[in-house]
Amino acid sequence: MISPLLHNRMQKFKVPAELKQAGIYPYFRPIEENYDTEVVINGKRVLMFGSNSYLGLTNHPKVKEAAKKAIDKYGTGCSGSRFLNGTSKLHIELEEKLADFTGKEAALVFSTGYQTNLGVVASMTGRNDYILLDEMNHASIIEGSRLSFSRAFKYEHNNMHALEHQLRSINPEAIKLIVVDGIFSMEGDMADLPTIVELAKKYHATVMVDDAHSLGVLGKHGEGSAAHFGLTKEVDLIMGTFSKSLASLGGFIASTADIINYLKHHARSLIFSASIPPSAAGAALAALEITQNEPERIQNLWKNMHYMTFSLKSIGFDLGKSATPIIPIFIRNDLATFRITNRLLKEGVFVNPVVSPAVPGDSSLLRLSIMATHTKDQMDTAIEKIYKAAREEKVLEMQEIHSNGRSY
Repeated sequence: MISPLLHNRMQKFKVPAELKQAGIYPYFRPIEENYDTEVVINGKRVLMFGSNSYLGLTNHPKVKEAAKKAIDKYGTGCSGSRFLNGTSKLHIELEEKLADFTGKEAALVFSTGYQTNLGVVASMTGRNDYILLDEMNHASIIEGSRLSFSRAFKYEHNNMHALEHQLRSINPEAIKLIVVDGIFSMEGDMADLPTIVELAKKYHATVMVDDAHSLGVLGKHGEGSAAHFGLTKEVDLIMGTFSKSLASLGGFIASTADIINYLKHHARSLIFSASIPPSAAGAALAALEITQNEPERIQNLWKNMHYMTFSLKSIGFDLGKSATPIIPIFIRNDLATFRITNRLLKEGVFVNPVVSPAVPGDSSLLRLSIMATHTKDQMDTAIEKIYKAAREEKVLEMQEIHSNGRSY
């Protein structure tokens, strides 16, 4: 029987019910069919501008065929953890190709990107060590640091002076792990990786980069943020996911053979979680091959990103410091963000609302994800509808006031 105290606490959570009653609840929207840049919701085709499938590979025939072949050969699941019976030849092949792709000695595949960060960050350092985190890092990194016995310090977002201040304050003999997103998932800006690497060398720290949103996006062939900056050898650990550009499910960490061997036997989220199904490994392998062999997809992704960014900025939208295919349109009001999201869905455009506590209360935004397969007509349609919805909420007027430094 649920205790009365716990029951009362659950009952007090009324926000979803209130948003549903107001007709603006924006979460758990069921997708009935998926056609890459378009999906079907409530029997209606909708333009998809909320997917992290940056290269548009989730419906690629080769990716789907690879998943089907893996099911025929290995079945629908491994029924166990990687540590025991959950490793197939596909998992090993995928790890070898990921290591080669990221320029590292070895790689290790986890069940999800979240589990990857959780396991790696929690187990890499010990009781007398330190973890340094950008305050805008993904939640999985933060949770991993909480599970670690190490002391964790957050520094102001992309503030390299703040990072150096913290590094300087730590015992020079202690192990120090700097963990940072390559591309920050909410606002689309990039980590100052060159300066982070420089500081790591100066203070003898180790650098881990979360490339969940950089893989398939940055680098000539999508190798990630380290390759983008020419720092592959200097970045010690590269983490990535399959649920974005690689059109599947799972995550990985790539590093030296010694670090990977250590993580195989210490990362609890690997040891005590079920392995990704062979179909997911097969799909990721196929997507990785396409990514390497078709660089024009990455080129088209950036062409679309520049077009969308230029068009939205020309209208007057505040896009913050984004310089990637993650485009935040700042609304700066939670309820207005929900209302615009709901109106856009009704008019055939799917976008993601991001409100507090995921971002500060005055930084709520519409998060657009651009794909290589979006057409100009689709982008123009989305821009027109976003402008009309934002105009009704007086977003541009509010942004002008905000930029002038006055409250509203």
